[in-house]
Amino acid sequence: MKLAVQFVDAFTDKAFQGNTAAVVITTSWLPDRVMQSIATENNLSETAFVVKNKRDHYHIRWFSPIKEIDFCGHATLATAFVIFNRSMNEGSPLTRISFIADAVGEMTVDYTASGEIQMSFPEQPPQKIEAYPEALLRGLSIPPQEVYVNQQAYFVIFENEKDVIEVKQKKEHLMQLAPLDVVVTAKSKQYDFISRYFWPANGGDEDPVTGSIHAGLAPLWAERFKQSGVEQSVFNAYQASKRGGKLTCHIKAGRVLVSGRAVLYLEGMIHLPNEVIEG
Repeated sequence: MKLAVQFVDAFTDKAFQGNTAAVVITTSWLPDRVMQSIATENNLSETAFVVKNKRDHYHIRWFSPIKEIDFCGHATLATAFVIFNRSMNEGSPLTRISFIADAVGEMTVDYTASGEIQMSFPEQPPQKIEAYPEALLRGLSIPPQEVYVNQQAYFVIFENEKDVIEVKQKKEHLMQLAPLDVVVTAKSKQYDFISRYFWPANGGDEDPVTGSIHAGLAPLWAERFKQSGVEQSVFNAYQASKRGGKLTCHIKAGRVLVSGRAVLYLEGMIHLPNEVIEG
């Protein structure tokens, strides 16, 4: 069995930046163990597996190198990029597609006039906590100013962006926070806010650019800006990993519209022997 695969750098307009995702589009689901094996072999933050329901409607699942993930933004952007490009090459370009994911429901994705891909995510605002987990305090080299949490991660607020850039994680402690990950964030001079995302329990050391976490970061910073007297619903964000990535976030009617660009890096074929599929 042969499967087409594309590697796409998401949330960037330059090769070797942003976050790379693999995209595999099939007519029916492969066995879970096979999808996990492919994702482990790819060794990227995520591999997206997609089954086409109809021309503009797809079911999507995401796998990190170690487990299936409930929600992944950059791999959704990468998948949309592949589908939009394919429709253009076929002479009937799409400008909107829909994805269904079991954990987050339906997500619409638009190809905008500016050439960005805009994803509509459910808003996932984190809630402030007063008692900080010991593993969180031990797991970061800089103490938090404040901490919030939602269903995906602990949100650690730092005093300035220098702390976000310089903080070091201690994986053995952050892994104890599973299934939650850790995002560190601060207000920025060049952007509205910056962040970094640590996820040793679910995928790797540090995720280069994490679209899904901005469904929590955007409403968090909207509330913090509001408390300082600034009403704002559109944010320019930067994820300050080694590769780096730029995102635009727009809060609208209980959704967070997360936009970015993407670049194709690789196209190839996955070769699966029948005995692998049959198990």
